[in-house]
Amino acid sequence: MEIRFWGVRGSIAVSGARYARTGGNTTCVEVVHDGERLILDGGTGLRGLGEALGFAPVRATLLFSHLHWDHIQGVPFFTPAFHPDSDLTFAGIARETGCLRDALALQMRPPQFPVGLEMLRGARRFVDLPGMDVHEFGPFRVTPLEQHHPDGVVAYRVEAGGRALVFATDTEHGGAPDGRLIALTEGADLLVHDAQYTPDEYEGRAGPPRRGWGHSMWTEAVEVAVRAAASRVALFHHDPARDDDAVAVIEADARRRFAGAFAAREGLAVAL
Repeated sequence: MEIRFWGVRGSIAVSGARYARTGGNTTCVEVVHDGERLILDGGTGLRGLGEALGFAPVRATLLFSHLHWDHIQGVPFFTPAFHPDSDLTFAGIARETGCLRDALALQMRPPQFPVGLEMLRGARRFVDLPGMDVHEFGPFRVTPLEQHHPDGVVAYRVEAGGRALVFATDTEHGGAPDGRLIALTEGADLLVHDAQYTPDEYEGRAGPPRRGWGHSMWTEAVEVAVRAAASRVALFHHDPARDDDAVAVIEADARRRFAGAFAAREGLAVAL
């Protein structure tokens, strides 16, 4: 599997020289194996992926962890979705608050947006996955796990070609890493984990307390990786206020605890 980060920022996209090395786009991670493509979340980073693919037929599955705006805002700007010969599946776990198609269509209705979801002619199917069953998308075997986040979120273990990736964004442990996520991550080649806050930020020693906001401290991301014996952990979903220098400081601190830790950065590719 090859993993490429197209959006690594949390909550809202940012721009400017202070964010250039890390990137300012919100969540989007591309996974490719044997020519098949799985895209995790459709934040503003999805636009860059679409630009790279061009206005051409694309076959892919877009799998959503949840439907907060920083994870779906790139969908209306994903160029291959407008191509009539694309074959795109949009999938996510079913929620009582509404189906996946309706959630994606809502942001493309007046007065928010001038072009409706029906213009995405390459979007062939919208799938509300039932519960926490194991699912297969082409060569990818996907195991979901419910995590703690306002309105719900799902972590995914993605396996293909004897390798394993765990995608755990927008999860809040509340001070003690979730044993279920540790079990899901056991032996993974790469854990992509929410690392939006420092301990001081989370506990309110640096600004307002963030407890209950649905995100993790970077220390928890590292602890999950260590306890699960994962090979590497990508610190992900960087706070929009975290500039490049601050990301580098956290990365260095994380590496002192676990040599396999690194900060996810836009454009970075990782081969598993």
